[in-house]
Amino acid sequence: MRKRSLPQPEERTERRISAATSLSICALTVIAQIVLTLALTQLLAEKISYVYFILELAGAVVAIWVYLRPGSPSYKLVWMCLLLALPVAGMILFLLWGGSHQAKSLSLRKVAPPVEREGARQASAANVAHLSRRSPAWGRLASYLQSRDFLLYGGSQARYFAEGADFFDDLVLHLQRAEIYIFLEYYILAEGQIWDRIFDDFGNLTRFSDASLQALQDAGVEVEVFNPVHRYVNRIYFNYRDHRKIAVIDGVHAYTGGINIADEYANLFVRFGHWKDTGVRIDGAGAWGFASQFIQMWKMIGRSLPNEDDYYRPRVEIEGTGWCQPFTDGPLNNPDNPIEDTYLQLIASAQKMLYITTPYYAVEESMQKALCIAADAGVDVRLVVPAIPDKKYVYMVAETYWGELLAHGVKIYRYTPGFVHAKSVMVDREVALVGSTNMDYRTFQLHYECAVLLYHMPAVEDLLEDMDRMVAQSAPYTLAEWNQRSWLRKMCASLLRLVAIWF
Repeated sequence: MRKRSLPQPEERTERRISAATSLSICALTVIAQIVLTLALTQLLAEKISYVYFILELAGAVVAIWVYLRPGSPSYKLVWMCLLLALPVAGMILFLLWGGSHQAKSLSLRKVAPPVEREGARQASAANVAHLSRRSPAWGRLASYLQSRDFLLYGGSQARYFAEGADFFDDLVLHLQRAEIYIFLEYYILAEGQIWDRIFDDFGNLTRFSDASLQALQDAGVEVEVFNPVHRYVNRIYFNYRDHRKIAVIDGVHAYTGGINIADEYANLFVRFGHWKDTGVRIDGAGAWGFASQFIQMWKMIGRSLPNEDDYYRPRVEIEGTGWCQPFTDGPLNNPDNPIEDTYLQLIASAQKMLYITTPYYAVEESMQKALCIAADAGVDVRLVVPAIPDKKYVYMVAETYWGELLAHGVKIYRYTPGFVHAKSVMVDREVALVGSTNMDYRTFQLHYECAVLLYHMPAVEDLLEDMDRMVAQSAPYTLAEWNQRSWLRKMCASLLRLVAIWF
């Protein structure tokens, strides 16, 4: 199939305008700080020190409040420094981006997921008990997620997809066989060949225009945009994104992973070299976990479904080996973050091997330390990252963490064919995580994300084989290479790390 070389110019222009808008907001707040200081100097020459003292005091009060509230230490530290150094700019930006009222900002309603039947809860408890007898560490993890209302399912099968093209072939096939309903929840929907295969009545669409939405609605597809804002200022609200990737068909088949509905995910055009992405299909009882997540979000944005929740449950039973546990996270949960806690438990429970793929890396000290401890304890810890990043400044921030990891024996591999967008964890050939989750502040603190844990399922071995292939295609990143970075790169990266929570 013929490949295009670059994204469309219109798309690049929109991204640049969106990014420039966010930078402009930051610049304007700093200008406001300067203008206010100069104005007060002229108008209140004798009392300027008192006025500015009051502003500094207000900034300090807000900084103390930030310190006292629960949440990420790094996230709080950045806001405290900004509030103390530039109180006016800090307080304006904090009201925009740092408040604790995400539900109001997003016009979301806090809606509980569909009520689980008592039989399903009992079956989940029995599955947790069985898993605990086989693997106590994984039983504890499953029990933790069950306490957050994420059930552990038996009667399920999982198929792992090592490439986006294979994922789409399978997804389109099952979409064509749908008889009852289709749920789709994606961060990116873009026109192109993949779009045409899924919605083949609509060919010449922009990436993703109001007219496209209307065309879908006219065809009978119910569409809702998460956190809708003007296309050129959407990054003002970049803290609040629905980053999940979910497809559910008839309650029997569910898909998740790092793959969005766009051509680059199937390498139909070249973007950052070979785009390495992965996904998984869950068949059987576990598919309901993702259907439930979709239904909850659909209601949170103010929509309703034509049938009762039970209508969307699976109608067939499937035999399977092992267990699966779909789960989600989002800013409305803060400071309780199931995804971050799950990563910490996976790392701490590793006995022999811990393989991770992630496009981005910017974590709390607790997770950085956990990886170092695992490597010091003799666990084979491997981190696969892109050799061709999509955002160079984010890659520079990630590098600032790698020196400590390498010094403790963590192996870091750069995927030389191109860009790794896959988000996965494999531990001891027993447990795997596949989902939309990156290893950064956005995922752990700000985004709505989803993932599935696979316990003792054959797909775990498929993921391991794919990770081995990725390592074989990758170049090791060494401590000597890290130390040889230029002083300018080190300085810029350190400064960028201070504001990594906003990337």
